[in-house]
Amino acid sequence: MRIRSLSLTAATAALCLSLPSVANAQQDFSDMSWDEIVAQAQEEGEVVWYVWYFQPAYREFVEPFTEATGIEVIIPEGTHDGNFEKMLAESGRDAGDIDVIALGGSRHALFDQSEYYHGPLSEILPGGDQLTYELEGVDTNGYGVAFWGNQTGLAYNPRLVDFEDLPQTLPELEAWMEENPQWFGFNYENGGSGPSFVQSMVRNIMPEIDTTDGEVSEERLASLAPVWDWFLDRSDQFVITASNADSLTRVNDGEFAVVAAWEDHLASLQAQGEVGDHIAFYIPEWGHNGGGNLNGIPLNAQHPAAALVFLDWLTSAETQTALNQRFGVAPMHPEADDSAALVPNEMRAYSRVWTAQPFGDEIRNQFIENVALEM
Repeated sequence: MRIRSLSLTAATAALCLSLPSVANAQQDFSDMSWDEIVAQAQEEGEVVWYVWYFQPAYREFVEPFTEATGIEVIIPEGTHDGNFEKMLAESGRDAGDIDVIALGGSRHALFDQSEYYHGPLSEILPGGDQLTYELEGVDTNGYGVAFWGNQTGLAYNPRLVDFEDLPQTLPELEAWMEENPQWFGFNYENGGSGPSFVQSMVRNIMPEIDTTDGEVSEERLASLAPVWDWFLDRSDQFVITASNADSLTRVNDGEFAVVAAWEDHLASLQAQGEVGDHIAFYIPEWGHNGGGNLNGIPLNAQHPAAALVFLDWLTSAETQTALNQRFGVAPMHPEADDSAALVPNEMRAYSRVWTAQPFGDEIRNQFIENVALEM
């Protein structure tokens, strides 16, 4: 078995520790009333939001905010890694390009939010005590506010398999794959649904591995060998797809009966008419990762008041309900309506926390080395 060097994420974490935090004096909002913040926001006139997915849809979604406040929302193109690295690289500048940055929950384990973000937002935003600041096992201590809840699981084609026949446990999965070879697909890159499935297999095949511990060591990597053997022994029973989108396209076309998927991604593609409404989603009892994304305001944001007003709107019950209806996300406000979700609330009991970093990313890297490249 080949054990590769530590992942790029671990190197990025080291970079975070070596970069200086913002050096210039930053505006303190603690003594300002909310009305004063809103007045300053309207003077600023715009907010630049770096979010790495659904940019065209978001540009349309935020139009009601601009209509209500007069504040323009600019959403540049960018990737998750690219946006994060840009924020770190700009942190020593007096003024950065980013007013609001969206990052996945586990990404916040790589840096100290109090060194890079305005806040705590929990003490600035109206009703901030109702909002969520901890996702995927990472507590931002009020500096990053959740706006998007997501869940991985399995999408299936009811024309090929009934819900009652879907596997719910590891033995049932093994039997189902043997009886239905090549009807199951998942990705290992270009999206996290496949890596979530791999992590779920680690938890079920090797329950003695503590996935809340992000440490990476030669010994821990070697302990994953039974998991890779499990996949290799069944290499003729599953198909590795190119991406999250590829998986859903192929299950929609009837090439697969079941694929790893994101709940919100499936709901979004169905809303756009790219995947049929007949494709359904479930969280198996063996557990799949759930989490979400949070927004923070860099200390050197050029439009910090507009950023605060934007986040107040984005995390409100009304906007969270609209996000659920438009994208199928799990709302992050307790008073929002989640009736447009693809799974019932009782099924969310099978949601699991992502493996701690950097061990979580290293599991994916090891899968590539020891399974994907050996098939």
